Amino acid sequence: MFQRNLEPAFRAALADTPVVLVVGARQVGKSTLIRQVIEAGYPATYLTLDDLTTLNAARSDPSGFIGGLDGPVAIDEIQRVPDLLLAIKAAVDRQRTPGRFILTGSANVMALPRVSDTLVGRIQVLRLRTLSQGEIGGTIEGFVDRSFEPTPLFTFEPTSRADLADRIVDGGYPEALGRTPARRRAWFDAYLTTILQRDVRDVSRIDDLTSLPRLLSLLAARSAGLLNTSEVSRSLDMPLTTVQRHVALLEAIMLFEPIPAWSANLGRRLARAPKVTLTDTGLAASLRGVSAERLVAEPDQLGPLLESLVATELRRQLSWSATGATLFHYRDHSGGEVDLILEDRAGRVVAIEVKSAASVGAADTRSLRHLADALGDRFVRGIVLYTGDQVVPFAPRVLAVPVWALWSA
Repeated sequence: MFQRNLEPAFRAALADTPVVLVVGARQVGKSTLIRQVIEAGYPATYLTLDDLTTLNAARSDPSGFIGGLDGPVAIDEIQRVPDLLLAIKAAVDRQRTPGRFILTGSANVMALPRVSDTLVGRIQVLRLRTLSQGEIGGTIEGFVDRSFEPTPLFTFEPTSRADLADRIVDGGYPEALGRTPARRRAWFDAYLTTILQRDVRDVSRIDDLTSLPRLLSLLAARSAGLLNTSEVSRSLDMPLTTVQRHVALLEAIMLFEPIPAWSANLGRRLARAPKVTLTDTGLAASLRGVSAERLVAEPDQLGPLLESLVATELRRQLSWSATGATLFHYRDHSGGEVDLILEDRAGRVVAIEVKSAASVGAADTRSLRHLADALGDRFVRGIVLYTGDQVVPFAPRVLAVPVWALWSA
């Protein structure tokens, strides 16, 4: 059983918010988290809409179903009956008790029609992702918060490129961890079949789902690249409107999570396209058909997936970090590019480059130094994450840091 680093934020929400919604893709551990909290003493009744009898009762009479519940209740897979949210709103308006409803969803329920405004002011939404490297190892990572400190101390235990490749292909789905490569591939194949045949139908009326696996595989092949839907349309011989609709659908069921472009006011023309990232590197590696051994042997395969690993790790940490930062990427039309940007609520910036090499040269920090000059005091730090074993300063606010520091306690 894994201890989830999101649990303190979840418990805090239960203490002051009537409805707490935990969203995340299937099999990331939403139900397990809620059951752990209930078993630890939180007085809620657990119900799942994966149970056919419960599902039929909720669909036939949403108001009666909610009205018949007594005390705090946890309802799993709420996206299967979104009309329940209207009944929950009415119940909360009659009795506004903190922690009264715990909901989970394997799709972005708040993006569904008629739902986004239903529970405004009554709900907190928490995103649970696949396991972070720290959760797998039993630690709470603090890289994001540490990066914004005036004089950060980056701690780490260097391992090997083989270990790094293993972390990438293992991913963070609890059920896939610890399996042999062949059994892990089989698990991912079955997982995708279930998701694309079942969960998609909960949030969309699309009948022809045969193109979705092709699109997802192409997105995996273009990990860490810019999303150009017109080019994807040509590559798959698929209408552009279909590509755009399917990309939104993959995002809604939380298999695809693009990194938005950063739009700082620097007087430059910026690329607006988001970067491609799947929500788990194990899933991406499986779709790309690459093994850990191949990642070690072929740097061109390792680079994009290493950047994806860094991006997914940062997103996980942002769920519980105190900094309140947001993740972006940066690219302008003159060739300036920074892999990842963290911007906090005060507009302060930490810029991150990701290199699969074991050494870093001055050329690898050029974009970071240019951004530091452009941003002035807003620029907190530039970091090159690489596969070496030394923290090396290159300028007053620019340094190279071993990637292993990303998941140190």
